Amino acid sequence: MDICRCSSVVEHRPHKAVVAGSIPATDTNSMEKYFDHHLHEFDSGLRLIIVPMPSSRTATVMVLAGTGNNYETKENAGISHFLEHMMFKGTTNRPDKLAISHELDSIGADYNAFTAREETGYHARASASKAGVLMDVVYDIFLNSLVDQKEVEVERGVIHEELRMYRDDPKRYVSEIFDNVMYGDQPAGWGIEEELVALKNLNQENLQKYFHTHYIAKNTVVAVAGNIDPAMIKEKTEQYFRNIRNAELFKKPPVRESQTQPNTQVYSKKTDQTHFIMGLRAYNLLDERRYALSVLSLVLGGGMSSRLWQEVREKRGLAYYVGAGQDNFWENGYLYVNAGVNNEKAVEAIKVILAELVRTRDNGITEEELQRVKDQFEGGMAIALESSYKVAGAYAGSVLSYGRVLTPEEELDKMKKVTLEDVKAVATDIFDNAKLNLALVGPFDDAQPFQNILKI
Repeated sequence: MDICRCSSVVEHRPHKAVVAGSIPATDTNSMEKYFDHHLHEFDSGLRLIIVPMPSSRTATVMVLAGTGNNYETKENAGISHFLEHMMFKGTTNRPDKLAISHELDSIGADYNAFTAREETGYHARASASKAGVLMDVVYDIFLNSLVDQKEVEVERGVIHEELRMYRDDPKRYVSEIFDNVMYGDQPAGWGIEEELVALKNLNQENLQKYFHTHYIAKNTVVAVAGNIDPAMIKEKTEQYFRNIRNAELFKKPPVRESQTQPNTQVYSKKTDQTHFIMGLRAYNLLDERRYALSVLSLVLGGGMSSRLWQEVREKRGLAYYVGAGQDNFWENGYLYVNAGVNNEKAVEAIKVILAELVRTRDNGITEEELQRVKDQFEGGMAIALESSYKVAGAYAGSVLSYGRVLTPEEELDKMKKVTLEDVKAVATDIFDNAKLNLALVGPFDDAQPFQNILKI
Protein backbone atom coordinates (compact mmCIF):
# COMPACT_ATOMS: atom_id res chain seq x y z
CA MET A 1 0.00 0.00 0.00
CA ASP A 2 1.07 3.53 -0.64
CA ILE A 3 2.24 4.51 2.82
CA CYS A 4 4.93 7.10 3.24
CA ARG A 5 8.04 6.86 5.28
CA CYS A 6 8.80 10.18 6.86
CA SER A 7 12.01 11.57 8.26
CA SER A 8 10.42 12.80 11.46
CA VAL A 9 8.38 10.93 14.03
CA VAL A 10 4.97 11.63 12.51
CA GLU A 11 3.88 9.24 9.75
CA HIS A 12 1.13 10.11 7.32
CA ARG A 13 -0.12 9.36 3.85
CA PRO A 14 1.08 11.19 0.77
CA HIS A 15 -0.91 13.98 -0.75
CA LYS A 16 -3.38 13.32 -3.53
CA ALA A 17 -6.34 15.23 -4.78
CA VAL A 18 -9.27 14.26 -2.55
CA VAL A 19 -10.57 12.02 -5.31
CA ALA A 20 -8.62 11.89 -8.54
CA GLY A 21 -10.35 11.61 -11.88
CA SER A 22 -9.94 12.10 -15.57
CA ILE A 23 -8.45 15.00 -17.46
CA PRO A 24 -11.59 16.60 -19.00
CA ALA A 25 -12.85 19.58 -17.04
CA THR A 26 -16.35 19.88 -15.63
CA ASP A 27 -18.68 22.83 -15.91
CA THR A 28 -18.88 24.14 -12.37
CA ASN A 29 -20.40 27.55 -13.01
CA SER A 30 -23.49 26.62 -11.00
CA MET A 31 -21.44 25.35 -8.06
CA GLU A 32 -20.15 27.38 -5.15
CA LYS A 33 -16.38 27.75 -5.50
CA TYR A 34 -14.07 26.78 -2.69
CA PHE A 35 -11.07 28.84 -3.86
CA ASP A 36 -9.64 30.77 -6.72
CA HIS A 37 -6.24 29.53 -7.77
CA HIS A 38 -3.32 30.61 -9.92
CA LEU A 39 -1.31 28.08 -11.95
CA HIS A 40 1.97 29.20 -13.50
CA GLU A 41 4.38 27.23 -15.66
CA PHE A 42 7.82 28.77 -15.96
CA ASP A 43 10.14 28.45 -18.95
CA SER A 44 12.11 25.75 -17.14
CA GLY A 45 9.00 23.54 -16.90
CA LEU A 46 8.56 24.13 -13.16
CA ARG A 47 4.90 24.49 -12.19
CA LEU A 48 3.63 26.70 -9.37
CA ILE A 49 0.10 26.50 -7.96
CA ILE A 50 -1.01 29.32 -5.64
CA VAL A 51 -4.26 28.98 -3.66
CA PRO A 52 -5.25 32.07 -1.67
CA MET A 53 -7.31 31.30 1.45
CA PRO A 54 -8.23 34.71 2.89
CA SER A 55 -9.93 33.29 5.99
CA SER A 56 -6.98 31.08 6.95
CA ARG A 57 -4.48 32.09 9.61
CA THR A 58 -1.78 29.82 8.18
CA ALA A 59 0.25 29.28 5.02
CA THR A 60 1.69 26.04 3.68
CA VAL A 61 4.61 25.71 1.30
CA MET A 62 4.99 22.36 -0.43
CA VAL A 63 7.33 21.04 -3.11
CA LEU A 64 6.46 17.75 -4.85
CA ALA A 65 8.80 15.76 -7.06
CA GLY A 66 7.31 13.13 -9.35
CA THR A 67 9.49 10.28 -8.14
CA GLY A 68 9.39 7.61 -5.46
CA ASN A 69 9.76 3.90 -4.76
CA ASN A 70 8.30 2.84 -8.12
CA TYR A 71 11.11 4.67 -9.95
CA GLU A 72 13.88 2.63 -8.35
CA THR A 73 15.96 -0.40 -9.33
CA LYS A 74 16.84 -3.43 -7.24
CA GLU A 75 20.31 -2.00 -6.70
CA ASN A 76 19.09 1.36 -5.40
CA ALA A 77 15.85 0.28 -3.71
CA GLY A 78 14.99 2.84 -1.04
CA ILE A 79 17.09 5.64 -2.53
CA SER A 80 14.06 7.97 -2.72
CA HIS A 81 13.54 7.51 1.00
CA PHE A 82 17.26 7.87 1.78
CA LEU A 83 17.49 11.12 -0.20
CA GLU A 84 14.42 12.48 1.57
CA HIS A 85 16.27 12.08 4.87
CA MET A 86 19.41 13.72 3.50
CA MET A 87 17.53 16.85 2.46
CA PHE A 88 17.31 17.97 6.10
CA LYS A 89 21.02 17.60 6.83
CA GLY A 90 22.28 20.91 5.48
CA THR A 91 22.35 23.13 2.40
CA THR A 92 24.81 25.50 0.81
CA ASN A 93 23.02 28.32 2.65
CA ARG A 94 22.46 26.43 5.91
CA PRO A 95 25.46 24.07 6.20
CA ASP A 96 24.69 23.31 9.85
CA LYS A 97 21.77 20.82 9.89
CA LEU A 98 20.57 22.37 13.15
CA ALA A 99 20.05 25.65 11.29
CA ILE A 100 17.14 24.19 9.31
CA SER A 101 15.20 22.84 12.28
CA HIS A 102 16.06 25.84 14.46
CA GLU A 103 14.75 28.33 11.92
CA LEU A 104 11.48 26.46 11.42
CA ASP A 105 11.01 25.69 15.11
CA SER A 106 11.57 29.35 15.99
CA ILE A 107 8.44 30.35 14.05
CA GLY A 108 6.34 27.46 15.36
CA ALA A 109 6.26 25.72 12.00
CA ASP A 110 4.85 22.26 11.39
CA TYR A 111 7.19 20.62 8.86
CA ASN A 112 7.90 17.20 7.45
CA ALA A 113 8.53 15.18 4.29
CA PHE A 114 7.25 11.97 2.75
CA THR A 115 8.25 9.34 0.24
CA ALA A 116 5.47 7.52 -1.60
CA ARG A 117 5.33 5.18 -4.56
CA GLU A 118 5.23 7.90 -7.23
CA GLU A 119 5.94 11.18 -5.45
CA THR A 120 8.20 12.69 -2.82
CA GLY A 121 7.24 15.84 -0.96
CA TYR A 122 8.63 18.50 1.36
CA HIS A 123 6.35 20.86 3.23
CA ALA A 124 6.09 23.35 6.07
CA ARG A 125 3.18 25.26 7.59
CA ALA A 126 3.16 28.25 9.91
CA SER A 127 1.44 31.55 10.55
CA ALA A 128 0.61 33.23 7.24
CA SER A 129 2.84 36.15 8.20
CA LYS A 130 5.81 33.74 8.01
CA ALA A 131 5.18 32.58 4.42
CA GLY A 132 8.41 34.18 3.28
CA VAL A 133 10.45 32.24 5.83
CA LEU A 134 8.72 29.00 4.86
CA MET A 135 9.54 29.53 1.19
CA ASP A 136 13.13 30.39 1.94
CA VAL A 137 13.74 27.23 3.98
CA VAL A 138 11.71 24.69 1.98
CA TYR A 139 13.00 25.96 -1.35
CA ASP A 140 16.56 25.93 -0.03
CA ILE A 141 16.19 22.30 1.06
CA PHE A 142 14.88 21.24 -2.33
CA LEU A 143 17.39 23.19 -4.38
CA ASN A 144 20.62 23.28 -2.41
CA SER A 145 20.96 20.22 -0.17
CA LEU A 146 24.58 19.16 0.32
CA VAL A 147 24.21 15.35 0.61
CA ASP A 148 27.41 15.28 2.65
CA GLN A 149 29.26 11.94 2.87
CA LYS A 150 29.61 12.08 6.66
CA GLU A 151 25.89 12.66 7.06
CA VAL A 152 25.18 9.81 4.61
CA GLU A 153 26.94 7.38 6.94
CA VAL A 154 25.14 8.71 10.01
CA GLU A 155 21.73 8.60 8.33
CA ARG A 156 22.32 5.08 7.02
CA GLY A 157 22.10 3.89 10.62
CA VAL A 158 19.01 5.99 11.30
CA ILE A 159 17.16 4.58 8.29
CA HIS A 160 18.20 1.03 9.21
CA GLU A 161 16.54 1.47 12.60
CA GLU A 162 13.48 3.12 11.05
CA LEU A 163 12.96 0.15 8.72
CA ARG A 164 13.40 -2.32 11.57
CA MET A 165 10.84 -0.34 13.57
CA TYR A 166 8.33 -0.69 10.73
CA ARG A 167 9.06 -4.39 10.44
CA ASP A 168 8.34 -4.80 14.16
CA ASP A 169 4.91 -3.17 13.75
CA PRO A 170 2.49 -5.82 12.39
CA LYS A 171 -0.15 -3.27 11.39
CA ARG A 172 2.48 -1.38 9.39
CA TYR A 173 4.40 -4.34 8.05
CA VAL A 174 1.36 -6.09 6.59
CA SER A 175 1.26 -3.36 3.93
CA GLU A 176 4.72 -4.49 2.80
CA ILE A 177 3.48 -8.07 2.48
CA PHE A 178 0.46 -6.83 0.59
CA ASP A 179 2.54 -4.92 -1.97
CA ASN A 180 4.63 -8.02 -2.53
CA VAL A 181 1.71 -10.40 -2.96
CA MET A 182 0.12 -7.97 -5.42
CA TYR A 183 3.16 -7.11 -7.55
CA GLY A 184 5.98 -9.50 -6.71
CA ASP A 185 9.58 -8.86 -7.75
CA GLN A 186 9.34 -5.40 -9.32
CA PRO A 187 9.48 -1.84 -7.92
CA ALA A 188 5.75 -1.77 -7.10
CA GLY A 189 6.21 -4.90 -4.99
CA TRP A 190 9.47 -4.05 -3.22
CA GLY A 191 9.60 -2.78 0.32
CA ILE A 192 11.55 -2.98 3.55
CA GLU A 193 13.48 -6.15 2.80
CA GLU A 194 14.80 -4.83 -0.52
CA GLU A 195 15.63 -1.49 1.08
CA LEU A 196 17.62 -3.12 3.87
CA VAL A 197 19.76 -4.99 1.32
CA ALA A 198 20.37 -1.96 -0.92
CA LEU A 199 20.90 0.38 2.03
CA LYS A 200 24.31 -1.17 2.73
CA ASN A 201 25.72 -0.05 -0.62
CA LEU A 202 24.02 3.29 -1.32
CA ASN A 203 26.55 6.11 -1.17
CA GLN A 204 26.98 9.83 -1.71
CA GLU A 205 27.51 9.39 -5.45
CA ASN A 206 24.30 7.38 -5.85
CA LEU A 207 22.28 9.94 -3.91
CA GLN A 208 23.68 12.98 -5.72
CA LYS A 209 23.05 11.39 -9.10
CA TYR A 210 19.45 10.65 -8.15
CA PHE A 211 19.11 14.21 -6.81
CA HIS A 212 20.24 15.72 -10.12
CA THR A 213 18.22 13.41 -12.41
CA HIS A 214 14.90 13.23 -10.53
CA TYR A 215 14.55 16.54 -8.67
CA ILE A 216 14.36 18.56 -11.88
CA ALA A 217 12.20 21.40 -13.16
CA LYS A 218 9.89 19.38 -15.40
CA ASN A 219 9.26 16.90 -12.60
CA THR A 220 8.50 19.43 -9.85
CA VAL A 221 5.35 21.15 -8.62
CA VAL A 222 5.43 23.91 -6.01
CA ALA A 223 2.26 24.73 -4.10
CA VAL A 224 1.60 27.59 -1.70
CA ALA A 225 -1.77 27.87 0.03
CA GLY A 226 -3.14 30.10 2.76
CA ASN A 227 -3.64 33.75 3.54
CA ILE A 228 -1.00 34.91 1.07
CA ASP A 229 -0.25 37.49 -1.60
CA PRO A 230 -0.19 35.63 -4.96
CA ALA A 231 1.97 38.25 -6.67
CA MET A 232 4.62 38.02 -3.94
CA ILE A 233 4.56 34.23 -4.02
CA LYS A 234 5.02 34.10 -7.79
CA GLU A 235 7.82 36.65 -7.78
CA LYS A 236 9.78 34.97 -5.00
CA THR A 237 9.27 31.46 -6.36
CA GLU A 238 10.46 32.52 -9.81
CA GLN A 239 13.50 34.15 -8.24
CA TYR A 240 14.40 31.18 -6.02
CA PHE A 241 13.99 28.58 -8.77
CA ARG A 242 15.65 30.47 -11.59
CA ASN A 243 18.57 27.99 -11.58
CA ILE A 244 16.66 24.80 -10.86
CA ARG A 245 18.18 21.60 -12.26
CA ASN A 246 17.18 20.64 -15.81
CA ALA A 247 17.33 17.18 -17.35
CA GLU A 248 15.19 14.80 -19.35
CA LEU A 249 12.37 13.18 -17.42
CA PHE A 250 13.33 9.83 -15.94
CA LYS A 251 10.98 7.09 -17.16
CA LYS A 252 9.39 4.84 -14.56
CA PRO A 253 9.64 1.09 -15.19
CA PRO A 254 6.23 -0.25 -16.29
CA VAL A 255 4.14 -2.08 -13.69
CA ARG A 256 3.52 -5.71 -14.60
CA GLU A 257 0.18 -7.19 -13.55
CA SER A 258 -0.49 -10.88 -14.05
CA GLN A 259 -2.93 -12.94 -12.02
CA THR A 260 -5.30 -15.84 -12.75
CA GLN A 261 -6.32 -16.99 -9.26
CA PRO A 262 -6.46 -15.72 -5.66
CA ASN A 263 -3.08 -15.19 -3.97
CA THR A 264 -2.25 -15.41 -0.26
CA GLN A 265 0.95 -14.57 1.60
CA VAL A 266 1.52 -14.93 5.35
CA TYR A 267 4.32 -13.42 7.43
CA SER A 268 4.64 -15.61 10.51
CA LYS A 269 5.12 -13.56 13.67
CA LYS A 270 4.10 -14.09 17.28
CA THR A 271 1.44 -11.44 17.74
CA ASP A 272 -1.59 -10.92 19.95
CA GLN A 273 -3.67 -9.88 16.98
CA THR A 274 -3.79 -10.81 13.29
CA HIS A 275 -3.49 -7.93 10.84
CA PHE A 276 -4.49 -8.46 7.25
CA ILE A 277 -5.15 -6.61 4.02
CA MET A 278 -7.40 -8.00 1.33
CA GLY A 279 -7.01 -6.30 -2.05
CA LEU A 280 -8.55 -6.45 -5.49
CA ARG A 281 -6.91 -5.09 -8.62
CA ALA A 282 -8.81 -2.04 -9.85
CA TYR A 283 -8.20 1.26 -11.67
CA ASN A 284 -5.41 3.73 -12.33
CA LEU A 285 -5.42 7.48 -11.80
CA LEU A 286 -6.93 8.32 -15.18
CA ASP A 287 -9.82 5.88 -15.06
CA GLU A 288 -13.26 7.50 -14.63
CA ARG A 289 -14.47 4.47 -12.69
CA ARG A 290 -12.43 5.67 -9.72
CA TYR A 291 -15.39 7.73 -8.59
CA ALA A 292 -17.74 4.76 -8.46
CA LEU A 293 -14.97 2.84 -6.71
CA SER A 294 -14.77 5.63 -4.13
CA VAL A 295 -18.48 5.25 -3.44
CA LEU A 296 -18.06 1.48 -3.16
CA SER A 297 -15.14 1.73 -0.73
CA LEU A 298 -17.04 4.20 1.48
CA VAL A 299 -20.12 1.98 1.58
CA LEU A 300 -17.96 -1.00 2.53
CA GLY A 301 -15.57 0.56 5.00
CA GLY A 302 -15.91 4.32 5.30
CA GLY A 303 -16.76 4.91 8.94
CA MET A 304 -18.79 3.39 11.75
CA SER A 305 -21.96 3.12 9.68
CA SER A 306 -20.26 1.19 6.89
CA ARG A 307 -21.19 -2.39 6.03
CA LEU A 308 -17.95 -3.97 7.16
CA TRP A 309 -17.80 -2.05 10.43
CA GLN A 310 -21.31 -3.18 11.26
CA GLU A 311 -20.84 -6.80 10.18
CA VAL A 312 -17.33 -7.45 11.47
CA ARG A 313 -17.09 -5.29 14.57
CA GLU A 314 -20.55 -4.37 15.81
CA LYS A 315 -22.44 -7.61 15.13
CA ARG A 316 -19.68 -10.15 15.74
CA GLY A 317 -16.98 -8.37 17.74
CA LEU A 318 -14.24 -9.85 15.54
CA ALA A 319 -12.10 -6.72 15.13
CA TYR A 320 -11.13 -3.48 16.77
CA TYR A 321 -10.53 -1.79 13.43
CA VAL A 322 -11.84 -2.62 9.97
CA GLY A 323 -12.08 -0.37 6.94
CA ALA A 324 -11.79 -0.09 3.19
CA GLY A 325 -10.20 2.30 0.72
CA GLN A 326 -8.41 2.57 -2.58
CA ASP A 327 -4.94 3.47 -3.85
CA ASN A 328 -4.37 4.61 -7.42
CA PHE A 329 -1.21 5.19 -9.41
CA TRP A 330 -0.17 5.99 -12.97
CA GLU A 331 -0.70 2.46 -14.28
CA ASN A 332 -2.34 0.47 -11.52
CA GLY A 333 -4.68 0.64 -8.58
CA TYR A 334 -6.65 -1.45 -6.14
CA LEU A 335 -9.44 -1.51 -3.60
CA TYR A 336 -8.42 -2.83 -0.18
CA VAL A 337 -10.00 -3.97 3.08
CA ASN A 338 -7.83 -3.97 6.20
CA ALA A 339 -8.52 -5.23 9.71
CA GLY A 340 -6.97 -6.29 12.99
CA VAL A 341 -8.69 -9.36 14.43
CA ASN A 342 -8.52 -12.02 17.12
CA ASN A 343 -5.93 -14.64 16.09
CA GLU A 344 -8.32 -17.52 16.65
CA LYS A 345 -11.04 -15.85 14.60
CA ALA A 346 -9.01 -14.65 11.64
CA VAL A 347 -10.52 -17.22 9.28
CA GLU A 348 -14.03 -16.34 10.43
CA ALA A 349 -13.42 -12.60 9.95
CA ILE A 350 -12.11 -13.13 6.42
CA LYS A 351 -15.14 -15.29 5.58
CA VAL A 352 -17.48 -12.54 6.81
CA ILE A 353 -15.70 -9.93 4.67
CA LEU A 354 -15.75 -12.15 1.59
CA ALA A 355 -19.47 -12.79 2.08
CA GLU A 356 -20.10 -9.04 2.27
CA LEU A 357 -18.17 -8.47 -0.95
CA VAL A 358 -20.24 -11.16 -2.68
CA ARG A 359 -23.49 -9.67 -1.36
CA THR A 360 -22.46 -6.23 -2.58
CA ARG A 361 -21.46 -7.55 -5.99
CA ASP A 362 -24.66 -9.56 -6.46
CA ASN A 363 -27.18 -7.13 -4.96
CA GLY A 364 -25.54 -3.73 -5.32
CA ILE A 365 -25.98 -0.91 -2.82
CA THR A 366 -29.10 1.04 -1.86
CA GLU A 367 -30.17 4.53 -2.87
CA GLU A 368 -29.90 5.56 0.78
CA GLU A 369 -26.30 4.31 0.97
CA LEU A 370 -25.40 6.09 -2.25
CA GLN A 371 -26.70 9.42 -0.98
CA ARG A 372 -25.16 8.95 2.45
CA VAL A 373 -21.63 8.41 1.16
CA LYS A 374 -21.95 11.30 -1.29
CA ASP A 375 -22.87 13.55 1.63
CA GLN A 376 -20.06 11.98 3.65
CA PHE A 377 -17.60 12.75 0.89
CA GLU A 378 -18.78 16.35 0.58
CA GLY A 379 -18.56 16.89 4.34
CA GLY A 380 -15.10 15.36 4.53
CA MET A 381 -13.93 17.57 1.67
CA ALA A 382 -15.26 20.71 3.38
CA ILE A 383 -13.41 19.85 6.59
CA ALA A 384 -10.16 18.99 4.80
CA LEU A 385 -10.21 22.20 2.79
CA GLU A 386 -10.17 24.31 5.93
CA SER A 387 -6.48 23.37 6.23
CA SER A 388 -3.88 25.15 4.11
CA TYR A 389 -1.79 21.98 4.35
CA LYS A 390 -4.56 19.81 2.87
CA VAL A 391 -5.32 22.39 0.18
CA ALA A 392 -1.68 22.65 -0.90
CA GLY A 393 -1.43 18.87 -1.09
CA ALA A 394 -4.65 18.40 -3.02
CA TYR A 395 -3.88 21.06 -5.63
CA ALA A 396 -0.21 20.10 -6.01
CA GLY A 397 -1.15 16.42 -6.32
CA SER A 398 -3.61 17.05 -9.11
CA VAL A 399 -1.11 19.18 -11.07
CA LEU A 400 1.58 16.52 -10.68
CA SER A 401 -0.79 13.72 -11.70
CA TYR A 402 -2.75 15.37 -14.50
CA GLY A 403 -0.80 18.42 -15.58
CA ARG A 404 -3.66 20.69 -14.54
CA VAL A 405 -5.69 21.58 -11.47
CA LEU A 406 -8.51 19.22 -10.66
CA THR A 407 -10.60 21.50 -8.46
CA PRO A 408 -12.68 20.42 -5.46
CA GLU A 409 -15.76 21.52 -7.40
CA GLU A 410 -14.91 19.16 -10.26
CA GLU A 411 -14.24 16.29 -7.93
CA LEU A 412 -17.47 16.81 -6.06
CA ASP A 413 -19.42 17.08 -9.30
CA LYS A 414 -17.92 13.80 -10.54
CA MET A 415 -18.78 12.11 -7.27
CA LYS A 416 -22.36 13.36 -7.28
CA LYS A 417 -22.93 11.93 -10.76
CA VAL A 418 -22.13 8.35 -9.70
CA THR A 419 -25.18 6.11 -10.05
CA LEU A 420 -26.25 2.83 -8.50
CA GLU A 421 -25.55 1.19 -11.85
CA ASP A 422 -22.01 2.60 -11.87
CA VAL A 423 -21.27 1.12 -8.46
CA LYS A 424 -22.80 -2.25 -9.40
CA ALA A 425 -20.70 -2.37 -12.57
CA VAL A 426 -17.48 -1.68 -10.65
CA ALA A 427 -18.27 -4.31 -8.01
CA THR A 428 -19.05 -6.85 -10.72
CA ASP A 429 -15.79 -6.04 -12.49
CA ILE A 430 -13.33 -6.18 -9.59
CA PHE A 431 -14.90 -8.68 -7.17
CA ASP A 432 -13.35 -11.51 -9.13
CA ASN A 433 -11.19 -14.43 -8.00
CA ALA A 434 -8.57 -13.52 -10.60
CA LYS A 435 -8.08 -10.12 -8.91
CA LEU A 436 -8.22 -11.19 -5.26
CA ASN A 437 -5.19 -11.04 -2.90
CA LEU A 438 -4.63 -11.48 0.82
CA ALA A 439 -1.68 -10.56 3.05
CA LEU A 440 -1.50 -11.45 6.74
CA VAL A 441 0.83 -10.95 9.68
CA GLY A 442 0.18 -13.26 12.62
CA PRO A 443 1.16 -16.47 14.41
CA PHE A 444 0.58 -18.78 11.44
CA ASP A 445 3.05 -21.17 9.84
CA ASP A 446 0.81 -22.14 6.93
CA ALA A 447 -1.03 -19.95 4.44
CA GLN A 448 -3.13 -22.83 3.13
CA PRO A 449 -6.12 -22.44 5.52
CA PHE A 450 -6.51 -18.86 4.29
CA GLN A 451 -5.91 -19.78 0.65
CA ASN A 452 -8.64 -22.43 0.92
CA ILE A 453 -11.33 -19.86 1.81
CA LEU A 454 -10.12 -17.06 -0.47
CA LYS A 455 -12.78 -17.07 -3.16
CA ILE A 456 -15.70 -14.87 -4.15
